[in-house]
Amino acid sequence: MDAKKVMRSVFSFCSRAMVLLPTFLDGLAKTISSRKGKSCPCDVGREAANTLAKEARRNESILSSTAAVKISKSSRLASACSKRGRKGVNQDCFILWEEFGCQEDMTFCGVFDGHGPWGHAVAKRVRELLPSFLLCKWQEALGVGSSQDWNFEMEFDANLQHFDIWKQSFLKTYAAVDQELKLHRSIDTFCSGTTASTIVKQGENLLIANIGDSRAVLATTSDDGSLVPLQLTIDFKPNLPQEAERIKQSKGRVFCSHDEPGLYRVWMPNDETLGLAVSRAFGDYCLKDFGLISVPYVTQRKITSRDQFVILATDGVWDVISNHEAIQIVSSAPDRENSAKLLVECAARAWKLKRRGFARDDISALCLFLHTTETNRFDPPLKALTKSTWRQN
Repeated sequence: MDAKKVMRSVFSFCSRAMVLLPTFLDGLAKTISSRKGKSCPCDVGREAANTLAKEARRNESILSSTAAVKISKSSRLASACSKRGRKGVNQDCFILWEEFGCQEDMTFCGVFDGHGPWGHAVAKRVRELLPSFLLCKWQEALGVGSSQDWNFEMEFDANLQHFDIWKQSFLKTYAAVDQELKLHRSIDTFCSGTTASTIVKQGENLLIANIGDSRAVLATTSDDGSLVPLQLTIDFKPNLPQEAERIKQSKGRVFCSHDEPGLYRVWMPNDETLGLAVSRAFGDYCLKDFGLISVPYVTQRKITSRDQFVILATDGVWDVISNHEAIQIVSSAPDRENSAKLLVECAARAWKLKRRGFARDDISALCLFLHTTETNRFDPPLKALTKSTWRQN
């Protein structure tokens, strides 16, 4: 039996029954390794993860263009939309991978906002690399965790271990992706980069990691039944006290230029031509020695029955739409499949009203719903943003 047939049989089995990812990847890695001779374990693991990604694309469980996706055997539903701005090529991109790593209870999603001359290429490259790298790092972390000599006389917090495994996986993944970009021969990342806001939904847990100012917002219900927003990420701007202190200690500078009042950027010590409006990003190696980092802020949340959906969006949305407005727009969509499109259209309209004279930014949004049945509408639509207004471009 050749390698392709072996892999097909493995994937067929995986689609019929739940398979633990470490065991699955180990078996797939051995299959690849036995046909290619000696290989570095990390390279074999990465190839196995890439094979999973290719199979997921064939099965249409990866979404990376404007559409709605629902796997027939899945209880989850998501929609995504992206609209090019007025600045040239669209530098935003996104990905949603249902049954992430062949796990029925896992979903990976992320949005990426490129900047600089090669920003579109950097964002797409990160979208391509990050999910597969994360699978590898998670497998490695699970292997370490299972072999640790735990002291069972001490109180053991299983949830904390679960989060620590994912946190280390995200931290190592973001570092590995950034290093891979630095070595990429055909993409110039010296003055170009991308933000990243990523989520793994594993069962009833949300694991969130982000750099830059793309944002994740959870819609949940309050005691009185109204829908309220909970921001899951931090907008990493250079003027945040902790960020500014790190940048200054690295000899970088933080200030607003005369023609951009209120917009703080990271600047090199003796150069005012390469300012960056975020304090954490992939790429942008001209600033990596002066305080810019690619270390993600990683958090978790246990999903409750009150939690309805998560919005992942680039700053093209958040620059003109508040968290509360965003969740109201999504919850008021006539159907879930068009919720992201409605939010993007609303943001495009808001750019015309609130940012007159400014070139509209790229606008991208991904909505991940957490329950199978749609709940009742919570609050009446915002008076300032009627449905007829949302549908205008």
